[in-house]
Amino acid sequence: MGFDYQSAPGFYLRFGAWSFSGAWCLELGIFRARILAVICLPILGTLFLTPWAYAQTRPVSDFQLTKITKNLISSPQFNYTGAQQYQANLNDRWLEVEVQFAAAPEFTDELTFKYFILLNGKLLTGEVTHVNVAAGREKLSVMYVSPRALARFIGRGVLTPNSVQNIAVQILQKGAIKDELSFTRAPGQWYAGLPAVSGVVLNKNETPFAPLYWDRYEQIKPR
Repeated sequence: MGFDYQSAPGFYLRFGAWSFSGAWCLELGIFRARILAVICLPILGTLFLTPWAYAQTRPVSDFQLTKITKNLISSPQFNYTGAQQYQANLNDRWLEVEVQFAAAPEFTDELTFKYFILLNGKLLTGEVTHVNVAAGREKLSVMYVSPRALARFIGRGVLTPNSVQNIAVQILQKGAIKDELSFTRAPGQWYAGLPAVSGVVLNKNETPFAPLYWDRYEQIKPR
């Protein structure tokens, strides 16, 4: 004899209602999971993928700029004989901008580095050409701004590292831009359109630092 569900309202109320509420809870759980996926996945993607995505925006090249460092340093002191010695003013500061880069080719005849330095609202520019650049991941180039030039553009203000608002450097090979990097993240070629002052950003051979650090920096092509 079969069981008559219609004649057992108590059974239906107990187990049929439970089935209905269980299915409703299951649907609600799926709905909540979908909402969380829609909201959370883009956020997680932003957190974990943004640095990778930002790195992918930089073009792949034989030459890549990897780091820019700025320092305020005093003039070097030398001991010598045969002439009157004069003490340099140790309170004066040079701006030193050092650039680290990687080179893939075994040797490169020439590479030109263009420097753009935004100092107290003034754009200072200069360039240096390096020769006989060997392959390597931690190659270095450097440029300087003299104490008197800094005083000229700072005016009555106080010179601090924050006086240098931003720096951009380009690598060029035979006139073609191979890579570009800014000290502070900014739109590409943020310096374009700004009036530039040339002749005050000096390569190492034009400064008192010329005889120093020969093994640290790339060889400079004479002008």
